[in-house]
Amino acid sequence: MVEVICDTNFLIHLATKRIKNIDNLDVEIGSISFVVPEVVITELKKLQKISEKKQDIMRTINFIKNLKIIPICGNFADKELLDFVKDNHSFIGTMDKELKKQIKQAGSSIISLSNDKIVLES
Repeated sequence: MVEVICDTNFLIHLATKRIKNIDNLDVEIGSISFVVPEVVITELKKLQKISEKKQDIMRTINFIKNLKIIPICGNFADKELLDFVKDNHSFIGTMDKELKKQIKQAGSSIISLSNDKIVLES
């Protein structure tokens, strides 16, 4: 089983959108599990204070209750994830174009969303 470390925006999309191929991931990509860094939980709690985002953030916080939490801490999720993949080649779930580019340069792989489908980018 491959663990996919999720960034904040990727998690929000997983929790709030209907992902068309979520039931076929084992066939399309292989067996994966989504994990949540502590720094992402911190970002979600900050975003919860923004009234127009509160409903999506609450759904996301409820969604991650069933996911594994991993000890990647810090103040800025993108920076912490990038630092982590430089030492631990990992799969990162993100939709951030700049972060994708930097993760690929570090030799890691990306799981992203396109047209409400999960896709693997290497």
